[in-house]
Amino acid sequence: MTGPRREVAHRTAETVWRMESAAVVAVASRVVGDVGLGEEIAQDAFVAALEQWPVDGVPPNPAGWLVTTARHKALDLVRRRGTYARKLAEVGRSIEREQLHEEVLGVGAGLDDRIGDDLLRLVFTTCHPSLTTESRVALTLRLLGGLRTDEVARGLLISEATAAQRISRAKRTLAREGVAFDLPAADHMPDRLASVLEVVYLVFNEGYVATSGDSWARPELCHEAVRLARVLCALLPDEASVHALDALLELQSSRLTSRVSAAGDPVPLLDQDRRLWDRLLVRRGMAALERAHRLGGARGAYALQAAIAVCHASAATASDTDWPLIAGLYAQLSTVSPSPVVFVNRAVALGMAGSPAEGLALVERIDALEGYPPLEAARGQLLEQLGRAEEAGDAFRAAAALTRNAGERSLLLRRADALG
Repeated sequence: MTGPRREVAHRTAETVWRMESAAVVAVASRVVGDVGLGEEIAQDAFVAALEQWPVDGVPPNPAGWLVTTARHKALDLVRRRGTYARKLAEVGRSIEREQLHEEVLGVGAGLDDRIGDDLLRLVFTTCHPSLTTESRVALTLRLLGGLRTDEVARGLLISEATAAQRISRAKRTLAREGVAFDLPAADHMPDRLASVLEVVYLVFNEGYVATSGDSWARPELCHEAVRLARVLCALLPDEASVHALDALLELQSSRLTSRVSAAGDPVPLLDQDRRLWDRLLVRRGMAALERAHRLGGARGAYALQAAIAVCHASAATASDTDWPLIAGLYAQLSTVSPSPVVFVNRAVALGMAGSPAEGLALVERIDALEGYPPLEAARGQLLEQLGRAEEAGDAFRAAAALTRNAGERSLLLRRADALG
């Protein structure tokens, strides 16, 4: 085997693994009924590809080869453990049908129809409510995102040891709780789907405004969240909330390039060069929001947030923004999904719509966000609009002292200094 041939085979295997690892893990997990074991088997299939493809050549259907190899390894393990009869009873005759299709039609045949269901099972398992929020996020990035443990750690700004601990703890919890690798029952579906969407939303938000560290944003997390949202849209095409979340993330992602200057400094929304906004993502977001509306989800929390993002995307300049409409949408959001964070955003919108006194009064009534930098930043902006410069500067400095993000701290201190 030549060096170039080995290199091409390895590069192909790594690329296909990055794109299809979730499907490989999902299929193996369905056979053995355990995501931790399913991931180990999928990794074994990937290692087999690294060993065999340089010798035998890259197969015509690399993804199908990985899926089929993982399924064979999973079945072999089930047989060795003497649980084949029980597993066959659990999954019916599907395994035997898959084997027959494969023998007659070739590698991977008969699997495509099942992979979507298996992926959906994996989604609901990694986001199971028995797991902590931190564990759900880490496990989702690992199994559905295909990120290595060190990549999960970098994305979440935690140590690799902490990331590994969260992932392994999540797997142990699922095994200990006997969580079935299956879709939730119909009466549990709304709550379970809400848990899934929450995880994807949290991943995006952590990338959009990093909680801590030197960078204002971590676009790789945003891109991963958008990819997961698109996968969910394909798997659950009739769920309005899924399309609404996808709309929100597509629209927010359209601004990523303009949110950081060439020097790496944060650029607030009103100061961004809107020519840099990705219009393709804007169109995708608007189309997804229309789909959510057609499915009856116009008043859902994600749909209302997406509608607010549309207001920004539709304004050619910051001064063209329809702030009264945005304030009204936040008023609706505060009834559908009331939270102190929503109230802060509504207060800012009221100020931009010409009612800073009303916005400040709303901020002063919020007492559940002690230590929350955006609350102090909103207070500073509203005070500035009211001409109370010294108080505004104090509020911006208070916000800067609270934030753990270096870029955000620098921005807030600049705003305070500008007020003297």
